[in-house]
Amino acid sequence: MAVDGAKTPTPSPHRRPVCAVGHYVGSRRHGDGRRRSRARGAPLAIEVPLSGGNITNGVVRVGDTVRRPRRESSSFIERLLRHLERVGFEGAPRWLGVDEQGRDMFSYLPGRVATEDDPFSDPQVTAAGRLLRTLHDATRGSALAGEQETVCHGDAAPHNMLFGRDDLPYALIDFDLAAPGDALDDIAYAAWLYCINSSWLRSEPLDEQARRLRLFTDSYGLERRRRQQVIRALISRQLEFVRWADQCLGQRQASDRLRTHAARTFARCMRERAFVLANRAALERELR
Repeated sequence: MAVDGAKTPTPSPHRRPVCAVGHYVGSRRHGDGRRRSRARGAPLAIEVPLSGGNITNGVVRVGDTVRRPRRESSSFIERLLRHLERVGFEGAPRWLGVDEQGRDMFSYLPGRVATEDDPFSDPQVTAAGRLLRTLHDATRGSALAGEQETVCHGDAAPHNMLFGRDDLPYALIDFDLAAPGDALDDIAYAAWLYCINSSWLRSEPLDEQARRLRLFTDSYGLERRRRQQVIRALISRQLEFVRWADQCLGQRQASDRLRTHAARTFARCMRERAFVLANRAALERELR
């Protein structure tokens, strides 16, 4: 997710994607921070800022659509979402074009995004693993993947999956970090945030976390050889976060918001990396 224009691989609270139909021009701000956009000859439409966490600045919901400023990754995201629509993948918003203010427009998907405050249930872990597999299968062997195995989401965490009325994840949002790559990077990252957390130990002992880890990989359909590589890949992703956060904290021009986010990320990833390293043998044993 992006923070003040900086790409970050870190977990963070979100926004929900949006898509819009129609062109909106002009705006009028209200005292509550909302804006109204008017299509030519159409009634005023309220723009509701989607705020919180580390979302890209300027993301708003307009009716059943979401608008967000275009960025460097917009062209690839457009191609990816169009491809996913063509192949019938239902677990992503649709790209609807660019509005008259130059913003990307996406279809709005209902639901909630989760935090990692509490352990996830078996059905939630199972649904997340299956959702990620269907995404990877939808781009495997495509021109978008190029010579890589598939197109990875890049931030396939609970905070970037929408949970429906049944409280199960059914769609992925926020494709800012999507890129061709090794599916194992996405798998390890998602498995970490859905299954392993040192703060859950009081209610979720290590052996239960290890069991959920195996459940996630089985739900994805990961073969035995690659299952045994998950913990190594997970530790590698944690180290990426630590390095990213350390780099941000060393930048003089970094905003206070980015520094705060980076400091929290650094502390959390150092703690969780130490937890995984200390329990690596037990976790890997469950994945044999």
